[in-house]
Amino acid sequence: MKTTDYFINSVMIRRPYLKEEWLEYVLNNPIHREFQDNGRIRFWAFIEELGKYLRVVTESDGKTIHNAFPDRRFTL
Repeated sequence: MKTTDYFINSVMIRRPYLKEEWLEYVLNNPIHREFQDNGRIRFWAFIEELGKYLRVVTESDGKTIHNAFPDRRFTL
């Protein structure tokens, strides 16, 4: 799994409960995807174990994870 330095040094410190398997699941099985103006891509999927939708933000390659967090405001 490719990640940015920001993800390792900031996101995982604030959200150590995030599991690699969840991140991979979201990228491989998104129920929704959005492209940001800066080229990054947002992916969402529901994580049963978490009981919430998880948003994973990647760089423009769609593979390098930049951010991830439970998204309380996401609705279909």
